[in-house]
Amino acid sequence: MPAGELDAHRELVEHLVRSTPLSEGEAGRVVAEMLGYFGESTEHFVRRRHGELQRRGMTNDRIFERVGAELAVRRVVPPALSARQLRRIVYG
Repeated sequence: MPAGELDAHRELVEHLVRSTPLSEGEAGRVVAEMLGYFGESTEHFVRRRHGELQRRGMTNDRIFERVGAELAVRRVVPPALSARQLRRIVYG
């Protein structure tokens, strides 16, 4: 994690060091990974999950239903998207 970002989340890193067996460097990497995960745009999330689920052999109907359900429980919930809107994100 860049030094400036580490400073901005110092309290969280220190909490992880106190409450887990993680070192400061490991805690910093966990925080950076979590910020990256939750900072992912809706469009990037939809495309990434579509690709992952498609590689598992799921059909688009099932994929879009599942991705829609996953979006509804994200930490910062985006507006509800229809299957058609999800298809547009994936296929343009």
